[in-house]
Amino acid sequence: MAAALVLAQLRAQMAQPQYASAPRLGLLYITDHYAAEASELLAFLVGELPEVTDWSGTVGVGVAANNAEYFDEPALSVMLLDLPGDQYRVFSGVAPLAQGVGSGSSSSGSGGNAGFAAHTALVHADGATPELAELIDEVAERTATGYLFGGLAASRAASVQFAVGGAGRLPGQGAADGVFDGGLSGVAFGAGVPLLSRVTQGCQPIGPLMTVTAAHDNVALQLDHRPALDVLLDTLQVSLDGDPQPALRSVRATLAGLVDAGTQPQGRTGHFGTEVRVRHIVGLDATRRGVALADRVETGMRLAFCQRNVQAARADLMRICAEIREELSPEPQEGEALAGGVAPQRQILGAVYVSCSGRGGPHFGAPSAELQIVRHALGDVPLVGFFAAGEIAHHRLYGYTGVLTVFLDEAIDSQR
Repeated sequence: MAAALVLAQLRAQMAQPQYASAPRLGLLYITDHYAAEASELLAFLVGELPEVTDWSGTVGVGVAANNAEYFDEPALSVMLLDLPGDQYRVFSGVAPLAQGVGSGSSSSGSGGNAGFAAHTALVHADGATPELAELIDEVAERTATGYLFGGLAASRAASVQFAVGGAGRLPGQGAADGVFDGGLSGVAFGAGVPLLSRVTQGCQPIGPLMTVTAAHDNVALQLDHRPALDVLLDTLQVSLDGDPQPALRSVRATLAGLVDAGTQPQGRTGHFGTEVRVRHIVGLDATRRGVALADRVETGMRLAFCQRNVQAARADLMRICAEIREELSPEPQEGEALAGGVAPQRQILGAVYVSCSGRGGPHFGAPSAELQIVRHALGDVPLVGFFAAGEIAHHRLYGYTGVLTVFLDEAIDSQR
């Protein structure tokens, strides 16, 4: 019934002149309530929309559709894209992007990428995949810009991904039905698919950005030559002496923002920039006075303790939306002739929004409040997305962020 309702809406839109009338690519996002029916849902949509030859998507604890979120309830969201067949490729673990396509070389690898040059890519991934960060880097290296956007499947059931290409079959897919688990999948886009993407952070630093001066694996041992655990306790103004429970509650509400060694922080004062990756604190090492994080920590990295903050999340989401609006209305160049004295307005054709499963209405204070901010800034544009277990932007894996990507009718070389 849910799929039939979606189809009715899509067909009504396809009959209108401002919508795509002959789409080839479909993006499908489902909540984990439908994970067990993923194959049946995909087969139904493929059968009802034979003109759509390629599909990509995944599962989240919530999905986004236009200005509404469907969080922790049975739901699916579909967007159909009318793109030239030579300007995108669906890929998966059995049909990866071929080596070298990012530089424009031709390849006839198992992914069917002959003559296709990947410019950017929408990526879906399973968070349990071994060496996930390295795989994300590898996909980024196979695009001309190195820019990825997307997120990790979030599911209390199967962490499914959808990947169907070439009239129902990806080269190398064999008897697979287009529903996968594990690894990475997604859609690579050519240079003829202009898009603009921004990352919004949801945490606020509660202390200064410090240098990691000693570390071992995922444990920060020293920050600015002081024991990392002592720095954390001083930042939170708590103590483990006596009853440690109040201190542990404060630690559980605290995260760490990491910046790679040699990277110059770009964020505004009191806010994180896109170079910061937020990670959970997963343990305290009382013997070595260290702090264990859910990521590898290396000497020379920069670290700041932080906490989730509703006001900071709202302000930063409004900031990236404002940046997108500014990019759409560029300042005229000197000597440029403008019709009627007005700069041309680039049009948003659609949008994909991947937000952390810890955000959404519960974090922004009201149901769909996060998406209402996006809609207010961008206007009434088609939008789909999902609430993820981690967000992908550039070649990095983020947490507690939102990644907003808009498709445009005219190229803008700007992904941040």
